[in-house]
Amino acid sequence: MQQDSLRSILLVSADSSKREDLAVLLRERNDCLVLEAKTPDEAVEIALNEEISVLLSDLFLPQKKGIELLKKIQTANPQVVVLAGVPVDDRNAQVEVLKAGAFFCINTPYNPEEAVIATSRAFRHYELLTDGEPQGRKIRKTEGFHGIIGNSSKMQHLFKCIEQIAKEGTASVLILGESGTGKELVARAVHAHGPRRGKNFVPVNCAAIPEDLLESELFGYVKGAFTGATQSKMGRIQYSHGGTLFLDEIGDMKPSLQAKLLRVIQEKEFEPVGGIKPVPVDVRIVAATHRNLEKAVEDGLFREDLYYRLNVVPVTIPPLRNRKEDVPLLIERFVAIANRNKKQGLKGFSPIAIETLLSYPWPGNVRELENLVQRMAIFCAGKSVGLEDLPEKYQQGRKEERQDNVVNFADEQMTFNREGIDFNSTVSRFENKLIQHALTLTGGNKREAAKLLNLKRTTLIEKIKRKKEDNGSLTELLF
Repeated sequence: MQQDSLRSILLVSADSSKREDLAVLLRERNDCLVLEAKTPDEAVEIALNEEISVLLSDLFLPQKKGIELLKKIQTANPQVVVLAGVPVDDRNAQVEVLKAGAFFCINTPYNPEEAVIATSRAFRHYELLTDGEPQGRKIRKTEGFHGIIGNSSKMQHLFKCIEQIAKEGTASVLILGESGTGKELVARAVHAHGPRRGKNFVPVNCAAIPEDLLESELFGYVKGAFTGATQSKMGRIQYSHGGTLFLDEIGDMKPSLQAKLLRVIQEKEFEPVGGIKPVPVDVRIVAATHRNLEKAVEDGLFREDLYYRLNVVPVTIPPLRNRKEDVPLLIERFVAIANRNKKQGLKGFSPIAIETLLSYPWPGNVRELENLVQRMAIFCAGKSVGLEDLPEKYQQGRKEERQDNVVNFADEQMTFNREGIDFNSTVSRFENKLIQHALTLTGGNKREAAKLLNLKRTTLIEKIKRKKEDNGSLTELLF
């Protein structure tokens, strides 16, 4: 195998303890990237966004879930080599998975040596199928990059920066951005496109783990280090050896841990809690925060020396309000995700709904938009999301522009004299104004304009045609 080729296993098992142990062994013995999933649905999501060479999956119960997973993975990428974990005495299941396209069956519970040999052979088969080149699904950069969606100029610039940063492989990276912008996705992309991609990517949320537990979680501990430490435990830093350690919300880390982390970066070693012998470690640190670390340094809340050690390569993710042209593309992506495994999927968002969302400031960024789409997929299943379906707060921008939605008839003079008025022409002028305004609001979309006017689309089109034939009115706007 070429050293720079990407070999990856997607290991799917509900038993997290045994899965993690097997993942460590497969990484070491096959020198490959191992992605882990505990459910079939989680596995499908990973397979749609990552390059997978080999799938090693339990059959799951009920049995059909395992078969469905096998078929979905092969649909996403037909060249994935599938190894199915089947109970040792279940011959019928073995026959069924082989018929469904599995390359080989492995008895469960897994024998570690058998799993290593089987995955090694599966890699060789994969290389024969692909001539040694990764053939997994890749998102075009005009649509997105490694699961990060966006075709705006700001995001295209970000994608180029990620590629350049990833190649270097050792310098610390500091990812800056508001909550919900996708900082972990950027960190994963840096890892996946660099020389460390065959080793572990280990995320740690410094704000989510209590302060008194974060130290042992990061550095591990030796047996007897404290009451209850009946055996030694490997920390996240040691687990990420050779790979990437992602420290999310590092601005929330307490000063005493900041000093220990600085040693890891400077000396390439650490001491577990209760330990006295330094442990060497080779790890790339990628940190992220939504806080202003320069201000935190000035206020004495963050170590200046650690800040400069982390800020070797800064990356700033633009907030969604500064790249609103990506909103329709993000909505399309999130609708596709929300519709998976649903009989009645969401049919999308109407032009008026999208226009309204474009005027919203998105304080929660991409995460907020994703949550909104998931909510709409529940309440608007089987139809398109209209303006009236959006929660109240998302309609504020539209309400502020409400005057634009008012059709002004004040300039129409309806003077009754002895001869009376021309009823038909007056009504026709009112119709013209209503139709023109509805089309302006919908960007010329006749279907949406008809909805605004509570007309059938065919009725509106007939009215427009008739007016054109009668006196050419509306011609410039509509044709």
